[in-house]
Amino acid sequence: MSALPSNPFTTRPEIDGTFGVVASTHWIATAVGMGILERGGNAFDAAVATAFVLQVVEPHLNGPAGDVPLIVFDVRKGTPEVINGQGPAPAAATLARFAELGLDMVPGTGLLPACVPGPFEAYMLLLRDYGTMRLRDVLEAAIGYARDGFPLVERIPATIATVEGMFREHWTSSAAIYLPGGQVPETGALFTNVAMAATYERILHEAESGEGGREAEIERARAVWSKGFVAEAIGRFCATHDVMDTSGRAHRGLLTADDMAGWEASVEAPISYDYGRYTVLKCGPWTQGLATLQQLALLSGFALDGMDPSGPDFVHLVVECAKLAFADRDTFYGDPDFVDVPVARLLSAEYNADRRTLVGEAASMDLRPGTIAGFGKAIGARAGGARVAVGASGAGEPTVGRIAPAEDARRLERIGAVRGDTVHFDIVDREGNMVSGTPSGGWLHSSPVIPELGFPLGTRGQMFWLDADHPAGLAPGKRPRSTLSPTMALRDGQPYLAWGSPGGDQQDQWIPQMLLRHIHAGMNLQQAIDAPAFHTEHFPGSFWPRTSRPGVVVVEGRMPEATIAELRRRGHVVEVGDDWSEGRLTAASRDGVRRRAAANPRGMQGYAAGR
Repeated sequence: MSALPSNPFTTRPEIDGTFGVVASTHWIATAVGMGILERGGNAFDAAVATAFVLQVVEPHLNGPAGDVPLIVFDVRKGTPEVINGQGPAPAAATLARFAELGLDMVPGTGLLPACVPGPFEAYMLLLRDYGTMRLRDVLEAAIGYARDGFPLVERIPATIATVEGMFREHWTSSAAIYLPGGQVPETGALFTNVAMAATYERILHEAESGEGGREAEIERARAVWSKGFVAEAIGRFCATHDVMDTSGRAHRGLLTADDMAGWEASVEAPISYDYGRYTVLKCGPWTQGLATLQQLALLSGFALDGMDPSGPDFVHLVVECAKLAFADRDTFYGDPDFVDVPVARLLSAEYNADRRTLVGEAASMDLRPGTIAGFGKAIGARAGGARVAVGASGAGEPTVGRIAPAEDARRLERIGAVRGDTVHFDIVDREGNMVSGTPSGGWLHSSPVIPELGFPLGTRGQMFWLDADHPAGLAPGKRPRSTLSPTMALRDGQPYLAWGSPGGDQQDQWIPQMLLRHIHAGMNLQQAIDAPAFHTEHFPGSFWPRTSRPGVVVVEGRMPEATIAELRRRGHVVEVGDDWSEGRLTAASRDGVRRRAAANPRGMQGYAAGR
């Protein structure tokens, strides 16, 4: 076991103060959130303003018609809560309907995978019940950037270039916005979305047109969104447009205005696991957050104190425990409003003691979900287009007829299949209010722009299985089992840390890694974010086409050569990525009167601010 360096490398200082801190995946959103705190708003006001700006400046990673889970701690209530901003499947989204269409998977793009948009409802609930400011205060910055322009980060033109052909040939309403002057915009160019700005300006105008105070305004805004012109435009577009998707065919949408009118965001209790002096909080099993708690439950049986977080012992243990937790994710998790998920059993000492015996000296090549009588169903995965049959033991091998990688890539490009990603923010104010949020979906490349609104629909429905017996099987009104996973932790019973990361299936790999480095290696928040990171792609992905890569571990190029060599000796299929390529973590903490924050340097756009 190699010793931890006495002064781990860090790219920037950990923000440290007493007034308040904001960390997000984009510097503009962080600045806007901090500005709200400076104007007297609380953490929840700042969160709403930050989130709306992220929709504008990171449209390849989130949008108004996507989804968002939030974890909040309001000092007035003294209890952490989850706000569910994950909209459900439409009423017409039945297994029978997809069978009629001849589909065995929900497409990854287009209109068919659209669920009820969740962010606006969630942000209005947060502002109304936890915030202090008026709607204009938290919305005007986003309107300004959409109307007047913001500088494009490198990944936005790169994403547009990838789907340029789809835009020109099929999604012409997207081309009208994202190919200004008929060309892919350049990195750094000022970019506007006047149609989105007009949508939010109209919502604000109608909200401010009636009598009453800020709560009345918020309620009118909610009605305009879910029962007014926004819902009507969405329903009309889905009913009248045949849209090309990853199935290779054009389909109309299933989402209606009535679906939007019949749903609203809600508040529920988080789930938790006690890891030493820390109580880690996650959203329920309609997300994959439980996988972080399961990894901690497994890792609690190993002596991690003093272990080098860039050493082979640490990486091996974390990867092997992640494989077991994610195998359970794909077997047991689903919307608890529809299915009984055995959360207590999955986190119990007895269950994890048994599962822990599967962690050996060599890398596992099998999918090995646990067995809990009466619960769950093992699933199949795809390897490069070929089905992997997974039996009761969870083991499986790819069938013959695998699509060659180059052929697969060309096919995916032709039908506009581009993986989406996510944004994140964490905020703590002077009073100690905390919020962690992970908005996603509604990506510029997920679905064609609705011209009247200036944004596309989300595609979270692709995470459903078309299997009535699976916990995450499709059903009308059901939430898909999301990858979105904000996190909060208490320390010695007191709210301490809010953190998270974009990254789809990798979110709940990078999230526990950061906590483990902070707890066991004594790293501060910035050091824990900057340290060399890794992830495994061993289990089936949550996104179309649901591929898996058994045994693969992807590490940053900064990982020590000795670690890479030893992991390979143990049987891991190690792929070495760029030096700064793993994760986009941000974090914020409260410790007495101190407020601290940090943000990921990877990609050169995430920042923390505070004083």
